[in-house]
Amino acid sequence: MHKVKTKTFEYGLKEITYLKQVDKVLGDAIDRLGKIERMVIPNLFPALIHAIIGQQISVKAVDTIWNRFQERFGEVTPENVSRISIEEIQLCGMTNRKAGYIKSIADTISQGNLNLKELYNLSDKEVINKLSSLHGIGVWTAEMLLLNSMERPDVLSWGDMAIRRGIMKLYGLSELTKEQFYEYRDRYSPYGSVASIYLWKIALE
Repeated sequence: MHKVKTKTFEYGLKEITYLKQVDKVLGDAIDRLGKIERMVIPNLFPALIHAIIGQQISVKAVDTIWNRFQERFGEVTPENVSRISIEEIQLCGMTNRKAGYIKSIADTISQGNLNLKELYNLSDKEVINKLSSLHGIGVWTAEMLLLNSMERPDVLSWGDMAIRRGIMKLYGLSELTKEQFYEYRDRYSPYGSVASIYLWKIALE
């Protein structure tokens, strides 16, 4: 099996010190949990496919489908994936619609209609706008690419249920309004991505 290369999200004392200064409750959680190794996929195309697979399903299900996908189809490149039928992609354990999105995006990139490398020159907002124009990619999927591949430093996604659950759990909230969420996001900025990494862990505890 040709496994997609991963690495850990890079962060250190600078980000941790800042977050501990601006939020004692989060700071205590950081002290308790220690350094978290968040795996990211540096290569943008497999990272994008991984993010689409991850839409609205559990982490465990994502791992199963992603491993199956790599076992069946080898190297995850636009050219390889565009040669596969929607039905074959679906057999990895996903919906027909999701398989269609993956095939469509692979076709778009392999035909030269989208250059993923150009995303590196764009702001977070521009990346989200560019990717959201593709079939099957919304704001959440684009934000996951920003954090889980491009390692952008300030991503905290309202669309991520686990992030919202982590905030509620951390601060003992029975509900979380969008307004409250954005207050926390502003507080964590410019290191929202590291806050996200801890909030995901807290949500799973």
